[in-house]
Order: sequence, then structure tokens, then C-alpha cells
Amino acid sequence: MALVWVLDQTLFNRTTRFVRTTEAGQRYLEDSRRIIGEVDDADEAVVGINAAPRGHLAVTAPVLFGRMFVLPAIVEYLRRYPAMEVSALFVDRVVNLLEEGLDVGIRIGELPDSSMKALRVGSVRRVLCASPRYLKQHGTPTDPAALAKHTIIAASGVSPSSEWKFRHGTKSITVRVQPKLTVNSNDAAIEAAETGFGITRLLSYQIAPQLAAGRLKIILPEWEPAPMPIHVIHREGRYAAVKVRAFVDLIADKLRNDRALR
Repeated sequence: MALVWVLDQTLFNRTTRFVRTTEAGQRYLEDSRRIIGEVDDADEAVVGINAAPRGHLAVTAPVLFGRMFVLPAIVEYLRRYPAMEVSALFVDRVVNLLEEGLDVGIRIGELPDSSMKALRVGSVRRVLCASPRYLKQHGTPTDPAALAKHTIIAASGVSPSSEWKFRHGTKSITVRVQPKLTVNSNDAAIEAAETGFGITRLLSYQIAPQLAAGRLKIILPEWEPAPMPIHVIHREGRYAAVKVRAFVDLIADKLRNDRALR
């Protein structure tokens, strides 16, 4: 094993097959990125708060949320500020903004304590839904226990466990479901439900177009868990970068005014 030493600390462990940062190396990397970011922010502050955004912005969001809500905002942002370039990372996992060199992220769910600035912009619900055709043929469940008699489509990203939790007022219940179909794509679960195959559980924003068009219908709304918040997060420095501030203002306004996120 070869070791690289800087400032009397081992930053990397290297073999013929891989190079990995040590704990000290990872901290050094994060601190370096933070310092460079603050220098860039200070440069922008010197240029002036009213200067037009320019340069590169990196944004992340969940896949379907990114396609439905974030991408249109990015396009509008680029039209407003032609001197900007944007990279969008749409993935269904929690991304560390600092480690992956990202400026802004959209998160669904409660946030852990962090050094990031968080702005709440809406909420979503975990909902059960099915097509009107399926409900006409098989009936509408009257309580969560009745799901055992229905065909279940599971989207592993939204409901990774076979135990689905429900809440009605102060009463909570857990139901073990046996999915007939399990998919790792929310789009696939939506499509299967639209064909009338069965009942699925998704996030409310994911099926907003289908609900509006009448292709899907929410069932057991009184048993929905508490809504989950949506936050726009970004690194909080001494100076607010013009490019970041402009995008955060734009995306926050759009999300707060979208009826699907209330």
C-alpha cells in the first residue's frame, strides 16, 4: 500500500487497484471546496449584488420531480441569464452537495441537521391510487386491511418495504402487502396502474397529471400519513452567490405556486 503525505497527514490510500481518500483526506477535500466556494462568492460580491449571473450552476433533484418541476425552471433560468450554464443531476438518492460539487438541491422529506441553508417550498403526500376502470371492476377498498384482496403494484423507490404504514387521526396501522408487480421506476408503476392492472402507492406530485386527467383516482385519502416537506437547499456561506441566489429565488417561487405541491 502506497501512502501520500501532505501536511504530515495521510490523504490517500493507494494500491494497484484503487485510490481512496482517508478520513483526513475527505475532510481536507470538503474544506478546500468550501474555501474555494467562499472565495468565488466573495468575488461575485465585489462585482456587485446587481450583476447578472454568469458561470456554471450544478443542480440536483429526484428523477421524476426533476423532470416535472425543476427542468422547466432551469430552462427559464437559462433564458433569463444567457451567460449561465447548468448541469442537472436527477437521481433518486440523497446526494451530498459538497462531496459532489453541487450548488443547489431539492429534497423531499425531513432534513437532518446540516450546514446547508434550507428553504421550505411545499409538501407532498404518500397516496394510494388506481384507475377508475380497476376500481369499477374490483371495487374500492374501504380500509387498509382490504388491500389484501387487491392486486398491488409496488414502486420500490417510494415503498421499499412490504409493510405499508397508514394513519387515521390518532390511529396507526401497518399492513403487509404482497405485490403482484414490483418495479424500480415510478413511471412504470404509474403506467401499470393506468392500464387498470392494480393499486399502487406513490407520491402525490408524481400522479398530478393523471389525477387531473381522470386517468387515476386517489383511494383511502383519510388514511394518508403526514405530508412530507419539500426543501430547496444550498450551501450557506458568508456571501450569497449571485447565480445561486437567482436560481433559488426562481425555483422557490415556482414550487410555492404549484398547486400539485400543496
